Amino acid sequence: MNLDIDVQVASHGDRVPDPSQIRRWVAAALQAGGSGHLGEEAQLSVRIVGDEESRRLNRRYRASDKPTNVLSFPADLPAELHLPLLGDLVICAPLVDREARQQHKTAEAHWAHMLVHGTLHLLGYDHIEEPEALAMETLETRILRDLNYPAPYAAYPQTDHH
Repeated sequence: MNLDIDVQVASHGDRVPDPSQIRRWVAAALQAGGSGHLGEEAQLSVRIVGDEESRRLNRRYRASDKPTNVLSFPADLPAELHLPLLGDLVICAPLVDREARQQHKTAEAHWAHMLVHGTLHLLGYDHIEEPEALAMETLETRILRDLNYPAPYAAYPQTDHH
């Protein structure tokens, strides 16, 4: 699959993954998440932000006045256009690092989880209802284990990712 990812880093002073890692995590989620309807091409943007931008976006689009680890904005295009645009992910770098420490995970493992989780949202997966949440978490766990990371939900309650 030809994967075109535009990575924008708007969070300064935070450790962020290398674009090649981001690509690897997104590609794994696309492959496992059933991106066959996209054909041979997929495009998305990943914007890495600080707490304030994340809070503003979360307040505007989810009515929650706090930063969140990942926001997913699926492309809303008419199907007849046949464009490979998936949408946009916005990831809050300082929050991802704080959560990794709180959950006793490596930053890399938590970043991988957030990219996989957000990409699955772009593919239409959700976790609002219990059956969908279980299916999504099971798929995330399989993808992350295939990438040699620990199960993301093994010992911790679900965090606020969208």
